[in-house]
Amino acid sequence: MRVCAQAVADYLKETGLAQRGLIIGYDTRFASEDFAAAAAEVAAGNAVKAYLCPKATPTPAISLGVIAQKTGGAIIITASHNPANWNGFKYKTESGSSASSEVTTKIEENIIRTLATGKTKQIPLAQAIEQNRVKYLDLAPAYYQQLTNLINLDEIRHSRLKVVVDPMYGAGIGYFQKLLGNGVFELIEINNERNPLFPGMRQPEPIAANLSKLSATVKREKASVGLATDGDADRLGIIDENGVYISTLHVFALLCLYLLEIRGEHGPIVKTITMTSMLYRLEELFNVPVYETPVGFKYVAPLMTAEQALIGGEESGGYGFRGHIPERDGILAGLYFLDLMIKTGKSPSQLINYLHSKVGPHYYKRVDVKFSESARQAINNRIRDYSPEAIDSIRVVSSDTKDGFRFILADNSWLLIRFSKTEPLLRLYAESNTQNRVERLLELAQGLVEGKAH
Repeated sequence: MRVCAQAVADYLKETGLAQRGLIIGYDTRFASEDFAAAAAEVAAGNAVKAYLCPKATPTPAISLGVIAQKTGGAIIITASHNPANWNGFKYKTESGSSASSEVTTKIEENIIRTLATGKTKQIPLAQAIEQNRVKYLDLAPAYYQQLTNLINLDEIRHSRLKVVVDPMYGAGIGYFQKLLGNGVFELIEINNERNPLFPGMRQPEPIAANLSKLSATVKREKASVGLATDGDADRLGIIDENGVYISTLHVFALLCLYLLEIRGEHGPIVKTITMTSMLYRLEELFNVPVYETPVGFKYVAPLMTAEQALIGGEESGGYGFRGHIPERDGILAGLYFLDLMIKTGKSPSQLINYLHSKVGPHYYKRVDVKFSESARQAINNRIRDYSPEAIDSIRVVSSDTKDGFRFILADNSWLLIRFSKTEPLLRLYAESNTQNRVERLLELAQGLVEGKAH
């Protein structure tokens, strides 16, 4: 941990950013605050002033803090959506965005050098605070103010919606309550205490498999909608009024429709390769360009900035917005979704029908397959050599290897097979015009992975 912090301090000194200081934040995982304190001690030992969060803080609030404080970057101790036995070390650049490959490569080179020398500089936390090298800084007030500037919270507070919020034991605990707690709006929060084991879920990732409690609570309480944020609150998952999970592809398409049609805004849309083809229909309807990137917001954010994009999104449930931070924000995305419900007077399931009336029916599913590392090359070779003229009796019109192996069919259905870059998983994705076709495409993909495809 200290070696990683030393590598960041060296990077800040090498790039002339050290004098601007560094924000250090953390999530609710086991010992995250202790890791963050250790990072602050190293920053102080390197004459880099550290602004240390006094409590678990959402990643988007930390990203905004970088911009507000004009620091050289931020360290965030979080494993985001990963299982309980993980923790992680994130670095945000001076723009508040995820570090590019070029930046992380430089930091990794510093890590290798520091490991070789075995030397880190540090000052005990109490001494660093006394010398004003470390300062506690609560980033929540500035973040609340930013969201207040972006959306009319009073309208949501007085909407008479009944909303269940699931922060998944993570850093987003209490944020919706603080923002929306005064009014006739009724908010119920579950899983809202710190528990690093994340009981009742495989990991704090807001996907259907982990949201059974949220779904049951929505149905029991007859709530309008359920909102879930992941472990560091930069991703959003949504349960409709019937307790049914809404795919992230539909959520993103609805957020695009909200900004374009309801708010009357205009601008490009940035999507990752795993995001929905519904956006191309919105492109036609609203005359806005759609740009595509590999998976990862570190690719989305720079393109959003360069093109002044209205919105950017990825299949994992991360959505970023113009006028905010160049990063994902699950809390703001949830507020925008509530505003969409209020402005249209439609329930989540009705919104899906409304979306389909504009773009046609779309269905989606992702399957994660564990694999043995020894089998990676054989799996890769099988997929690489697969060049069918048709899949599920539909002609293949194009294929690419932008990020994994993607096949696009004549009816605009698509299938993607890619290795996760953060977990030992093979991810299979499919989107089509019926759920049955999605299932068939995924079965064919799984057969290919296992060497059974024809």
